[in-house]
Amino acid sequence: MEFDFLTPINSETLDFKHTLSSHQIGGTLLVHTDDSFPDLNEVKIALIGVLENRGDTIHFSRVDLQAFRQSVYQLYNGNWNMGIADLGDILPGNAASDTYFALKKVTSSLIKKGIVPIVIGGSQDLTYALYRAYDDLEQMVNLVAIDNKFDFGKETDGLSNDSYLTKMVIDAPNNLFNYCNIGYQTYYNSQEEIDIIEKLFFDAYRLGEISNNIALAEPVFRDADVVSLDLTSVKSSDSGNFNTFSPNGFTGKEICALSRYAGISDKVSMFGIFNHTNTVNESVLMAQIVWYFIEGFQYRSGEYPFGTKDNYLKYIVPLEDEELVFYKSNKTDRWWIEIPFLSHGNNKLKRNTLLPCSYEEYLQACNQELPERWWKAQRKNSV
Repeated sequence: MEFDFLTPINSETLDFKHTLSSHQIGGTLLVHTDDSFPDLNEVKIALIGVLENRGDTIHFSRVDLQAFRQSVYQLYNGNWNMGIADLGDILPGNAASDTYFALKKVTSSLIKKGIVPIVIGGSQDLTYALYRAYDDLEQMVNLVAIDNKFDFGKETDGLSNDSYLTKMVIDAPNNLFNYCNIGYQTYYNSQEEIDIIEKLFFDAYRLGEISNNIALAEPVFRDADVVSLDLTSVKSSDSGNFNTFSPNGFTGKEICALSRYAGISDKVSMFGIFNHTNTVNESVLMAQIVWYFIEGFQYRSGEYPFGTKDNYLKYIVPLEDEELVFYKSNKTDRWWIEIPFLSHGNNKLKRNTLLPCSYEEYLQACNQELPERWWKAQRKNSV
């Protein structure tokens, strides 16, 4: 059974859990112990630790999630009505590939049960295993990475913290439909990598763009299946990570807002937090990131996929060479743009015909400007 890859919560964490009240997360959390595995029938979100970081070739050190668990357990529940479980840890296998296999099997099983895994790593190459968890689901995958780098590598490089995206692009089966980076810092990325993002019609938002208007990220998360958060995207003064010093990056408030956007997205079915440096201060931030994801999950609106368009206003914007169709939700005031589906034998792309967008992009179309989001999606459909 896939869940045999998971090891139980240790006794020290269980003793701490028993000191908490029923108002705190740890007081109500279902946990994997030596004696029992949680009943998953009522569970909607599952925490999983992965103690693997051999993909981090620079800062190789043991992953310790003890401080993180105590930090998240002692936070108070919001007004939530879903079951949450801590399923324990996946230990490093004999080779990193063994860990990837275990993580793929565990997360794939959870997704099939309608449970959203929150994976706490370890090095960010574990994102590749999350991506491969969708292989059996026969669907294209949209990945959003909150990261200061694109993590491209050479085709000859092994799978690592800094090259997992290349493996996603070139390895079969090729199920990656879109990649979007949120928060890249130009001086950490070569011009060649930036050009590759453009050539593949991927999306990328600089740190300054999102910091100046964080709402730009909301439609991006609305179309994501997997969200991978690299903790080095947070500036050190807010994360407490001075082992890998970063003077610039997202603030603690901004990273929690992005996590809430990820949680509130009806489509996000996997959330990973990676490159934890074992510091107590960073553990506190991670716990709050998880809290905001759960808070967002509680307020999912059920607008994806569209069951009926009766609850949406339709707007048709004529351009010189195109006619753009927008939909606005009567429930949440959120916007979508229709992407004409070009049939070329790949039925897996049909679900991408409605693309989340912003009100600003609707106004842009009204001013006779073709939204870049529409253009890139159209090009992908025609390739």
